[in-house]
Amino acid sequence: MKPVAFDDLLRLPVIEFYEAAFRKATGVPLKVVPPDEPAVRLKFGKSENAFCALVAGTPTGCEACLATQVRALQGAARKLGSQQISCFAGLTEVAVPVMVGGRHVATLMSGQVFRREPTERDFVMVAKMVGAEPDSDWEKKARKAYFETPNVTADRFQAIIQLLNVFAQYLADYASHHAIATVAAEPAAVASAKQFVQTHLEEPITLEQVVQHVRVSRFYFCKLFKKVTGMTLTEYVARVRVEKAKALLVNPALRISEVVYAAGFGSIPQFNFVFKRYTGMPPTEYRVTLRTEPLS
Repeated sequence: MKPVAFDDLLRLPVIEFYEAAFRKATGVPLKVVPPDEPAVRLKFGKSENAFCALVAGTPTGCEACLATQVRALQGAARKLGSQQISCFAGLTEVAVPVMVGGRHVATLMSGQVFRREPTERDFVMVAKMVGAEPDSDWEKKARKAYFETPNVTADRFQAIIQLLNVFAQYLADYASHHAIATVAAEPAAVASAKQFVQTHLEEPITLEQVVQHVRVSRFYFCKLFKKVTGMTLTEYVARVRVEKAKALLVNPALRISEVVYAAGFGSIPQFNFVFKRYTGMPPTEYRVTLRTEPLS
């Protein structure tokens, strides 16, 4: 089984649904895009901010918009966390990485909003920068769209960031569950090994134990398991334990030490290392991302 890629995520029906629901709930556009730097400006389709779409139709505006998107994506990839960038027109763009197994496989792009009330002086300056003729049809359309752009308060903007982080984590969790799920067509030895791991997760698990349980040779099992799952047995066990730990971390009453041993890890340092490797963040930080506040 190959590692989850951007195209795999893009096929999920929930992405299109969430993009539309996010727009309706917040008034802000959302687009799931590849983690790589774009060669051309990324478009948001029907949910695009009308002013941004008009500006992007000019050579200067398009170039400036692309530069802003590249900076946002670079920041998200470098920090492996949410990144906020202001464009030349004063609008804020947001990029949130989607991490699967410690790999940056996609980015949630959103924003195209003001963080403060725009002024007439601001608009005139932007219009001049893109070479707009005063009183032209383009200038009139742009003016209307500019002042209809949402002006988001600090509290509401923070809530939007939290929603993006929750969706990014959901996509990562879905992909992780998919990667370790048992499929009906897999060989009996692989299915039996997975079942053994699930049953004995809180105990130390060795390759010798699993091979004895499935009753095939060590060489054959290792080759077969890797071919079917794309992982070694050690990697599979680690990922299953991380998934259990993530489920346990939802409960704020459980201490980290309790989560460590309930998920089958031998020590807290080992747990911290493996958890960060597969999720891209320490367990304490992951727990923080689960705490969301309602929109005000």
